[in-house]
Amino acid sequence: MSGLLDKERIIAGPGFNRWLVPPAALAIHLCIGMAYGFSVFWLPLSKALGIKEAIKCGPDVGFWGQLFTTSCDWQISTLGWMYTLFFVLLGSSAATWGGWLERAGPRKAGVVSALCWCGGMLISAIGIKTHQFWLMILGSGVIGGIGLGLGYISPVSTLIKWFPDRRGMATGMAIMGFGGGAMIGSPLAADLMKYFATPTDVGVMQTFMVMALVYFVFMMAGAFGYRVPETGWKPAGWTPPPAQVNNAMITQKHVHVKKVWGIPQFWLIWMVLCMNVSAGIGVIGMASPMLQEVFGGTLIGVQAKFGELDKTQLAAIATVAAGFTALLSLFNIGGRFFWASLSDKLGRKITYIVFFVLGGLMYFSVPGSAAAGSIVLFVGAFCVILSMYGGGFATVPAYLADIFGTQMVGAIHGRLLTAWATAGVLGPVVVNYMREYQLGLGIPREQVYNQTMYILVGMLVVGLICNLLVRPLDNKWFMTDAELAEEKKLAHERAAASEVGASSGGADTIPAGVVVFAWLAVGLPLAWGVYRTLQSVAKFFA
Repeated sequence: MSGLLDKERIIAGPGFNRWLVPPAALAIHLCIGMAYGFSVFWLPLSKALGIKEAIKCGPDVGFWGQLFTTSCDWQISTLGWMYTLFFVLLGSSAATWGGWLERAGPRKAGVVSALCWCGGMLISAIGIKTHQFWLMILGSGVIGGIGLGLGYISPVSTLIKWFPDRRGMATGMAIMGFGGGAMIGSPLAADLMKYFATPTDVGVMQTFMVMALVYFVFMMAGAFGYRVPETGWKPAGWTPPPAQVNNAMITQKHVHVKKVWGIPQFWLIWMVLCMNVSAGIGVIGMASPMLQEVFGGTLIGVQAKFGELDKTQLAAIATVAAGFTALLSLFNIGGRFFWASLSDKLGRKITYIVFFVLGGLMYFSVPGSAAAGSIVLFVGAFCVILSMYGGGFATVPAYLADIFGTQMVGAIHGRLLTAWATAGVLGPVVVNYMREYQLGLGIPREQVYNQTMYILVGMLVVGLICNLLVRPLDNKWFMTDAELAEEKKLAHERAAASEVGASSGGADTIPAGVVVFAWLAVGLPLAWGVYRTLQSVAKFFA
């Protein structure tokens, strides 16, 4: 089995079609992207014992007590810690094992990711069956979180090497899949829980088991679909751009991952990603209550503030708000591909300038559109904001490849994802605590987010300044020819294309039907997810 996973075994031969690699990456990212949608399990899991009504824990049973208790149901706030663990472990595992991934290759990393992510779900299923939350934390939170990190960065370096002419578009396709994973997984999970639910079982355990098995098949297919190009490969008819002023940000040299912690440009880009993500992730979790509290009964044609609505009206505006969050998810996903592809034309630095300037204007406009009662401007601003939130994730791998070279860009990207882990704590803390602070001062609900928006604008200003300070690297940071040759040897790369009998830009010999099938295998589930999301979006416009 180990022979099948060795990097030497996946060097592409003559005529390999590079368009087979993006669907392999999507197969993995669409599965691990369900991390975004795990909240669909929180409500039924909070009633796992009581079924219809949660059996509440006593005041003496805190978080640690809920890890082991079998006599009362878990609180939603306790379950939510798994969501935090996902992204902390994603960032830390990507940073820890990114260097190993570059040498082991994407196939081996993809297989390990599948074993961790799907195995973690099966361990969680045991935790649900035995009502032991520590097993869920260990399974999906820790082991699954490691799988998240490895799966997330597994295709980055490979895609950038296959698409040197379209770096942004290539990484945008894969990372779009991570954003779209919940769009497929959430409605699938809801349907499965409904199918498996009985008067004595909420159906979550069976759902975890089925999804783990389905995900395992897709992720293994993706892992075995990976191929890496031989050294020196380039698309037919394409030549690297000359190192002129407009291409000064794109290096042809390479930095070793072990040096990046000491390079100022790495930390500048780290801050760029952290500020962009902090601002975006801070409002994602609050988008639904924000819309409801700001516009209240106006959402259903009733002239009443949020606190004046009855239970029926509150349920009605919650349905509208669910459509709003579904709409935001579409812009989050679409922005990943749109902005990353556009960065191939604009350049990565200019693209981030657009994110920070346009994003700052959008955040700044929110209090004004809320005060004016303009739902259209309010929603439009957040749609643009979420598109750039997703676009920031998809564009940054290409930014790193431009600045640090392609040899170890996957490992460097893994270390940069610690910015995501930081932002995953910073953004929600700022939004949630500012909201509570404002409510404590007696400020009306429809105005409690105003100050928060201005704080988020400040974050974007910090990100803009950091981005403007990014400059090409000094030659001292790059590997020498001898160091690069040694790294290529450790990464099991061939010294010349002739050694593997591959040609640069040779004619495709793989049947077109194989390429079409690969894209349908990931495209049809994604299309189904978009369809289910549009059904929710329709409620917003109803």
